[in-house]
Amino acid sequence: MCGNDPLLTTPPGMGAAGARFGATQPPELSIRFPVHAKLGRRGLLAAGVMGLAAVLSPRRSGAANTMKRVVLLGDSVFDNGAYVGTDPDVVHQLRQLLPEGWGADLNARDGAVMADIPAQMRSLPADATHLVISVGGNDALLQAGVLDEGAGSVADALDRLAAVRESFHRGYAAMLEHVLSRRLPTAVCTIYDPRYPERRLRKIAATALTLLNDAITREAFARGATLIDLRLICNRDEDFANPIEPSARGGAKIAQAILSFVREKKPSSAVIAN
Repeated sequence: MCGNDPLLTTPPGMGAAGARFGATQPPELSIRFPVHAKLGRRGLLAAGVMGLAAVLSPRRSGAANTMKRVVLLGDSVFDNGAYVGTDPDVVHQLRQLLPEGWGADLNARDGAVMADIPAQMRSLPADATHLVISVGGNDALLQAGVLDEGAGSVADALDRLAAVRESFHRGYAAMLEHVLSRRLPTAVCTIYDPRYPERRLRKIAATALTLLNDAITREAFARGATLIDLRLICNRDEDFANPIEPSARGGAKIAQAILSFVREKKPSSAVIAN
């Protein structure tokens, strides 16, 4: 301000304290009065209300205009379009749930394994705000042959399964460390229980997968990621298009769980199970 400015930040009579207050405001929000204006108590109150409204206006509030963009990484748990016919896949169902202006990208690819995640990360959009990973099921399928091997004792069988788990754990830890290096809020999904028609095979698969899901949950909690437990979310036969792919119904439940994660104010080591 200068003395010959016809508009003054401080109304007449406010004194030095008022001048100090006015000087602390951002220039574009300063309330300026003509030097000849005679403002009574009501006038000052009205001017104050207008100034407060300007400060709180959504146009000036970065929080109000914050948009979110979630990227889905992994395998056919998200990239399930080939298995649901004319029904919407997971990413389309998620987009229908997201508030206006928010976005969702499908980087996941059917058949992907943990080693494919770095390539999916390279195509992240610049404005990505949240990452969700569902991977490991295909890595488990590659090791399924161990279930048909003979063993001299239960301890011998467990020892072989432990070796599979340790290898899986190392790979998952390296993958998750790479993803988290982007420092974006991240959620990881457990591997759901397959819906094989044969009950015995279903029980064996679910039991073996507990070893791999233990590795996933440990890594998620150790690194502060959110855990989406698909074992509890996709818990009915109707949630599956085939023994290992989600149906449109299952996809809708997965999309709802992802929405819950994205809406968290401070994503952390939470568990989303419904």
